[in-house]
Amino acid sequence: MSPRICIAVIGALFSLSALAATPKDTLVVAKNIDDIVSLDPAEAFEFSGGEVVANIYEPLVRYDPKDPTRLKPALAATWKPAADGKSIEFSLRKNAVFESGNPVRPEDVLFSYRRVLRLNKAPASILSQLGWTPDNIEQMVRKTSAGTLVLGWSGEFGPAYVLNVLAARPGAIVDEKLVLQNEKAGDLGNQWLTRNSAGSGPYKLKLYKPKEVLLLEANKQAANPPKTGNVLIKSVTEPATQRLLIESGDADIVRDLGSDQIDALKARPDIRLEDFPAAAVHFIALNLKNEKLRNPAIWDAMRYLVDYDGISGQLLKGQMRTHQAFLPVGFAGALTTTPYKLDAERAKAILAKAGINGLEIDMDVINSPRFMDMAQSMQASMAKAGIKLNLLPGTGSQVITRYRARKHEAILLYWGPDFFDPHSNAKSFAYNVDNSDGAYQSTTTWRNSWLVPELSAKTLAALKEADPAKRATAYQNLQKEVQARSPFVIAFQEQNRVALRSNVKGYVQGSVADLVQYDGVTK
Repeated sequence: MSPRICIAVIGALFSLSALAATPKDTLVVAKNIDDIVSLDPAEAFEFSGGEVVANIYEPLVRYDPKDPTRLKPALAATWKPAADGKSIEFSLRKNAVFESGNPVRPEDVLFSYRRVLRLNKAPASILSQLGWTPDNIEQMVRKTSAGTLVLGWSGEFGPAYVLNVLAARPGAIVDEKLVLQNEKAGDLGNQWLTRNSAGSGPYKLKLYKPKEVLLLEANKQAANPPKTGNVLIKSVTEPATQRLLIESGDADIVRDLGSDQIDALKARPDIRLEDFPAAAVHFIALNLKNEKLRNPAIWDAMRYLVDYDGISGQLLKGQMRTHQAFLPVGFAGALTTTPYKLDAERAKAILAKAGINGLEIDMDVINSPRFMDMAQSMQASMAKAGIKLNLLPGTGSQVITRYRARKHEAILLYWGPDFFDPHSNAKSFAYNVDNSDGAYQSTTTWRNSWLVPELSAKTLAALKEADPAKRATAYQNLQKEVQARSPFVIAFQEQNRVALRSNVKGYVQGSVADLVQYDGVTK
């Protein structure tokens, strides 16, 4: 895309001027992208950032969006586990190149993994599960020829689990030569990769203005170049504005509509609505660094102070389903029972028995309609039992950054699995053996200062269980314990309802952000 065309497309979307159609070679998407903290695959850990990373970079293996329990080749053409079940040999795809034109080498794979571990940002915890550290990674991942490498690990789990980990976001392979050319003060290119790209996927990053707009351009070096040359993502937080964009033809896809906007679009022949399953669970979490929140009676009472049916059935109908366990429906062992209902009298009795009254809690919440609607409903229902919930709105990136730093009292947020194995969410909600400030972990347990050595042992035991039925039962038991005695009020599982112009074909949105694919879209 030439600079002139780029400016014209962006200008048209910003002005909201009515167009007969968006440019033929540009897919225009309107959604909220203010949760992006970074676009570096070693740091991106938010939904919007993960979606962008997935369209720029390739891992060795990737999930099939239609059936994420299946893995398919990406940069690895083939792989073969060793007989002892402790290593895998990968053969790289022949003639694979990065957007720079540099060939993809085993050295790039090692560099990418080592870089994630050395930067030690939020996604590093995913790779470190394999027993990898910055000091031992070169022994664990070894080049065996110009196009092959052997990858080993430590831990009582097999190749299938390792492949799931490698398909996750921090498994993305970056161009070592290009990244190091843009390194500053030993940051391994981290600052540069926030606004630039160094991948081998279908797109490359052309422009990014935080909280405003993001433009992807076709990577002409890609093995399978995208069918649409450009993807323009405009950050639009208001559902009403998104509706205007899709109706006027100024957007091809809109992603964050409210129930009112969805109802208004149902009769439009030039627009279709599609539902996509989502694996994200939404919950309230209480930070136990705050002494006033440590009494389990508070956690128990709050579970009876959410209007589950009102929020899922009326306020956000079609966007949320009541779900009260940490494993989303669709995962092996997912617990689907919903034992909690709105019951203010019961909550008041629980608080009174514990001698708790006049409780005031500050809750961080993303300042967008869907989250604010839920938060305001919760604020009203909590008040019925004497809990004053003060809402602290912020952009997605602001809220998530505070959460990672454990500076919140309470938070209303979401969590999506990092890879398609039950352990991904189990570790996040039921594992924490080191609660110290210096032991950063990308888990809800650590971020809310909930130390759970007993549950942690059960989580590791479930990971090691070889029998699928017994393993599923172990995860169901874990969910029951977290459901009953944790500082988390898990309330909903997300459902994605997307509006598309009728001429848009080939859009793929899997159950997690990493499975949103733009490269097959035509219009």
